[in-house]
Amino acid sequence: MGSGAVIAVIGLVCVWLGGAAFLALCCALTGALVWELVGMLGGGAKRAVTLGAGAAAAFLAVSLLPPGLGLPFILLPSIAGIALLPRNRTLYMIFTALIIIAAYGLWVQRNDFGFTWMLWLALVVMITDVAGYFAGRFIGGPKFWPRVSPKKTWSGTIAGWIGAGVIACFFLGFPGVGVEVIGISIAISMASQMGDIAESAMKRKMGVKDSSNLIPGHGGVFDRFDGMLGASVFLLMIEQIVDFPPVF
Repeated sequence: MGSGAVIAVIGLVCVWLGGAAFLALCCALTGALVWELVGMLGGGAKRAVTLGAGAAAAFLAVSLLPPGLGLPFILLPSIAGIALLPRNRTLYMIFTALIIIAAYGLWVQRNDFGFTWMLWLALVVMITDVAGYFAGRFIGGPKFWPRVSPKKTWSGTIAGWIGAGVIACFFLGFPGVGVEVIGISIAISMASQMGDIAESAMKRKMGVKDSSNLIPGHGGVFDRFDGMLGASVFLLMIEQIVDFPPVF
């Protein structure tokens, strides 16, 4: 519990400060996530450190270089992993690219749209997880996908969508925000659940319970941020389609 609270406080402070502090947080998350990914895929400790550090450096390049010029760095760590890893290259290639895109999406969300909309994203992901857990535990019912995630239920899944819609209602009064925020929030909730399921499927395939033991009592960074990864990638995509979120 204590380690989770410390991490949450550090994350909140970095989100609040933005700028270099939040960039450093996203960089550290990128490196830690790829480090855990390589470990789960059986790449070995040395390759995990090398590829994790390379992914963190690639994220910095994507974020700091002019738009377009940094795009090759999204895929460069994936290409490097194909050459370095002895097995599970396809899983590594896909997840690493998504991790860097997700981290870049978080950076864009905070840097371009401000603290308010970063808070909205975090709250939607959080309520999806919390509402899903309690509804699944106290309501139960049919399982969502028992072969991949035995504990997830349809009641928990739908409760996450409802929770996201409730969070959206608190943002309806902000300038330039209409009812579309409800639909977008529910879609973000779904993307968060897909990120969770994707990590669960990978862990089941690799026969591991936690992504690492980096966070005492909580497993690894991947276990805590899988939903945020799915949500961030999806939000980065839809921001190119719809004019949302508005900039105050």
